[in-house]
Order: sequence, then C-alpha cells, then structure tokens
Amino acid sequence: MLTKDIAICIRAIDYSETSQIVMFFTRANGKISAIAKGSKRPKSAFGGPIEILTFGKIVFSDSTKEKLATLTEFEPASAYPGFTYLSSNLFAFNCCLFAAELINNLTDDYDPYPELFDSFLKFLQDDNEHRYVMSQLILFQLTLLREIGLMPILDACANCKTSHELHATSHEIYFSSSANGLICRDCEASFPDKIRLTKNAAACLTNFKQIAQSHERTLNEIEKILITHFTELLGRPLKMTKQVLKNLNSRR
Repeated sequence: MLTKDIAICIRAIDYSETSQIVMFFTRANGKISAIAKGSKRPKSAFGGPIEILTFGKIVFSDSTKEKLATLTEFEPASAYPGFTYLSSNLFAFNCCLFAAELINNLTDDYDPYPELFDSFLKFLQDDNEHRYVMSQLILFQLTLLREIGLMPILDACANCKTSHELHATSHEIYFSSSANGLICRDCEASFPDKIRLTKNAAACLTNFKQIAQSHERTLNEIEKILITHFTELLGRPLKMTKQVLKNLNSRR
C-alpha cells in the first residue's frame, strides 16, 4: 500500500554507494524512516541525494516496526528555499538542525502532530535574522512541549500552585526542570536546579505574545533555559546543543 503525504527531511544517512536511509517528519503520518533506493545516482528518480531540511511531497510504502518503509517518490517544493537558503546563515541552519533533532528524539514513529509540523515548517520558511530566528525557535519548542504533553507549568508556581503575580517586579521568579515549570520566591529553596529569571524573561514565559517583540538578550536567556530543560528531559544534551549555545554565548 502506498501512502502520500507532505514531509520535511529531518535526517539523511548514506546506506550504500547509491542509496540513503531518510527520516521524514510528515504532516499526516508523523515521523517515518524509509530507504531511498538509488537516490545518490546522477539520474535518480528523486532528483539527486535528499538533503536534510528539504520539504516536499512524498510517496512511500507502509512499513512495520521491524522494517523500513520504501520511498517511491519525493517532489521538493519549488517555492521552498530549503537547504541552500538556510545554509547561507549558519546560526539559522544550526537552529533548524537543533529543531529537527528535537523532533527526532521526542516524537514516536507514525504518531502525527499536524500543528507541530506546521510550526516547524513556518520556522524553516521564515526570515533568518538572528532575533527572529530565536523567537521562532522558542515558539516552536513551546509548541513541541505542548503537543507531546510535557508543557511546563507557566501560569502559576509549579510547586505551591499559586499565581500571585508571578511576573511582578516585586517577586523573584525561577524556572526549575525538576518542578517542570516556574517557581516562586517562597518555594525556590526546595529546588537546587532552579534558574533565576529576569523580569522580561518571566513576562515572556507567562505571556507568549511578548516573545516575538522581545530583545535579543531576553530571547537568548529563554533559549538557554529551554536547552537546559530539554537536556534534563532527555538525560543528555543533543548533538546540536553545543553549536547553538556557542552562538548564544557569543552574542551576550
């Protein structure tokens, strides 16, 4: 049985001299892994090797947990800037690779997340200026956490559950991965992993509408917190974490 979908390539590795194993994040079928036979040949049916972060229409045979799907068609979207566009901005490219790695590690095969797919595609297609990249990456990551059921508690203290003006200037606000959310001043002593937030970062995490208009310094602060949180959730840093942090630290 053949299945049609739209998809973004989130991983591609060589399988042989002529073929690849590719992982796609699809809109209707979730994450799938498939063998692209002959994709590296000059006159490949896929138009050449499939590059990571390319987007288009795919046709694939259904697989089982024990067997890869077989990619039969891949038609890259003609209007999509894709790999060439992103590779012109190393930071944007690294952030997109980081997002792809998050999807790979935090979603299951054949478990669709249409809203997350749309968020990821928007992130790949949007302006790649630094501040805009950061705001879109943060919004994508928050969408990911919500869609997979791991959204931190951001509207009240995750420990005592009170929402007594969490974002007010008179209160110290922290983020704790172990508590899975924001922590108030009265509870922070119980969480050694806490990270104190600036007023602006706390305001963004309690009102996502402020993220797009926030200063680069605030966005970098939030991203570092999210990276720490994902590292704790997975029990290890992702491969692209170092590259993203390197750029954030260079823009203090």
